[in-house]
Amino acid sequence: MNETLDLTVGCDSCPIKHRAVCARCDTDELETLEGIKYYRSFEAGQTVIWSGDRMEFVGSVVSGIASLTQTMEDGRTQMVGLLLPSDFVGRPGRETASYDVVATTDLVMCCFRRKPFESMMLETPHVAQRLLEMTLDELDAAREWMLVLGRKTAREKIASLLSIIGRRDASLKLEGVGGKIVFDLPLTREAMADYLGLTLETVSRQMSALKRDGVIQLEGKRHVTVPSFERLLDEAGDDSDGGMMA
Repeated sequence: MNETLDLTVGCDSCPIKHRAVCARCDTDELETLEGIKYYRSFEAGQTVIWSGDRMEFVGSVVSGIASLTQTMEDGRTQMVGLLLPSDFVGRPGRETASYDVVATTDLVMCCFRRKPFESMMLETPHVAQRLLEMTLDELDAAREWMLVLGRKTAREKIASLLSIIGRRDASLKLEGVGGKIVFDLPLTREAMADYLGLTLETVSRQMSALKRDGVIQLEGKRHVTVPSFERLLDEAGDDSDGGMMA
């Protein structure tokens, strides 16, 4: 999911256009967005924005993954979600960031200058409607993430994360997830352990167990084949619609 992106790409050839906030825009509206957008690239580990900082932009992840984290008064941090390709960053009408946003992998974002984007929302109702739909999806994802972190076993956590990433990858490719899926895992074992509240040893052990049991096939550490997506969902403890992040 973290392929090199030509930063001169137009909206018509954008790899996330069918999932992004601009998915229902007509030609004139896309031209308006072209006038207020710009791309930004971040290296893995780089902070996109700190909680409390003034946000001059909103936008979507085009490629790569970022994390949403919150820091407590004693300095401890908690990861509260992942941002995958097509996910929206920032909130129109709010000038400051609510969370730290950190690039987990190399990251490309399509950014819109916040004030002009807010004006366009008032003039283009279906942009506001699409953003509302995305916000509700994000709320569902946040609730499911609480379940992943709080109630699932280590094996279920790993299977859940694999299903989330695999489903999004298939969606971006306009492929279904009814059977076999193939994707590249963008997270290191260390990142998976951090986000799931597990040790590195536990992640490695559970990945090996899922491979041994035929739930997944691995080529190297990153190339994942899932022979049966339904079985992966069973391992994740999810129902047949896949739970979060469709």
